[in-house]
Amino acid sequence: MSDLATEARSGREGPEPDPPGDAAPASGRAPKRRRPFWIELPFLAGIALVLAFLIKTFLLQAFLIPSGSMQNTLQVDDRVLVDKLTPWFGSEPDRGEVVVFRDPGDWLAGRTAKQPTAVQKALGFVGLMPAAGEKHLIKRVIGVAGDTVECAGTGPLKVNGKPLTEPYVFAGNTACSPDPEGQFKVTVPAGSLWVMGDHRQASQDSRYHQADPRGGMVPVTDVVGRAIVVAWPFGHWSTLSVPDTFDQPGLAR
Repeated sequence: MSDLATEARSGREGPEPDPPGDAAPASGRAPKRRRPFWIELPFLAGIALVLAFLIKTFLLQAFLIPSGSMQNTLQVDDRVLVDKLTPWFGSEPDRGEVVVFRDPGDWLAGRTAKQPTAVQKALGFVGLMPAAGEKHLIKRVIGVAGDTVECAGTGPLKVNGKPLTEPYVFAGNTACSPDPEGQFKVTVPAGSLWVMGDHRQASQDSRYHQADPRGGMVPVTDVVGRAIVVAWPFGHWSTLSVPDTFDQPGLAR
């Protein structure tokens, strides 16, 4: 008997049609339903917090400027973003850079910091707000290992015998302060930095810690990173580039 006759007797003209779109598959398994967003939200929030923490730890961190020692480059309550990545590749701070560093020897002794709230502590921990309650300072690098830095009278400030033109110094201030600590000639040892604030007559920087065991020097290992931009408030937004005075010929040794 022909194949056509066989198909006619069985009542079929070809393969069975697929079940309608809403019908369950032949296996009997129901299609997976997407979970409601409110269930996924805590998981997504956890991922966001982990990413924020990793960014804070290895890439960028926000810091709050608590004083006027870096005016007019930085104002009180400015928020700066600090590059923490380049030190991982062996890069060390250079002259003219604005850096954030851990207190190298009780430079902040006697200063009371505003106590953060629990929310500020939590947001600071993951990097969503400036770190609160941490002992950090921000200054400009003037001398690196091997440099001789000196001040006489009211200035100019000299590095390796070269006078610096410093447009970033606070208006009305002199490059060198005419007090005993403001008159100096130092050579920066290996692995260290000499730092000064742009508001020269209102900055307790390397000059005023020469009696410390390190002679006012900041260990490179205490540097958290380089401040690269003023991020907040928006009206103060600016990049923190190295001034041209540090590129003059003969400055480096």
